[in-house]
Amino acid sequence: MEANSTLDRPRRAAKWGFLARFGVVLLAFAALFGASTQARAVDGCKVLLCLAAPSWRSIPECVPTINQLHRDLARGKPFPVCSMAGAGNSANNTWASAPGYCPPQYTRVFDGESGPIYSCDYAGAVTVNINGAPFTRTWWNMGGDTVTEYTPAAKAQLGTWDTKFDDDYAAWFAALPPPAPVAESGY
Repeated sequence: MEANSTLDRPRRAAKWGFLARFGVVLLAFAALFGASTQARAVDGCKVLLCLAAPSWRSIPECVPTINQLHRDLARGKPFPVCSMAGAGNSANNTWASAPGYCPPQYTRVFDGESGPIYSCDYAGAVTVNINGAPFTRTWWNMGGDTVTEYTPAAKAQLGTWDTKFDDDYAAWFAALPPPAPVAESGY
């Protein structure tokens, strides 16, 4: 029995060596395919279509795509492109900067030692252009909150849209103090 055990050792060692190499190759392929699946960028064409919709949140296929877009932008990844978009159809992200590039209803002002300090409720805005003209601008923040501003052309074409941006603006405008009366100079 010992003679057989001694003779079987090289075969078992070779078998285990083959299995170990096969396992390493299998793990390498799994890691390669697993990493490529997780690192896949969002589809720029799908992003463009979703952001041009009346409400991307109401389209189940758009929700994970746009949420991934916001996570990617928050991590500094570039905005995805759509090679099939056609001339004049594009989208790009611009970082918010209050008070210059932030809607007034989402701009906050705090008193600072050297003067007012401005902040924006949103980190950036994705502008969608259709036929070379602005169509929508979706303001987004790191927490995943968004609000979409629709141009008059988009409203006319869509017929219905998410009115949160317009409603927030109307509420902000209604809450403004009345203008100071014009003082008469006496002349």
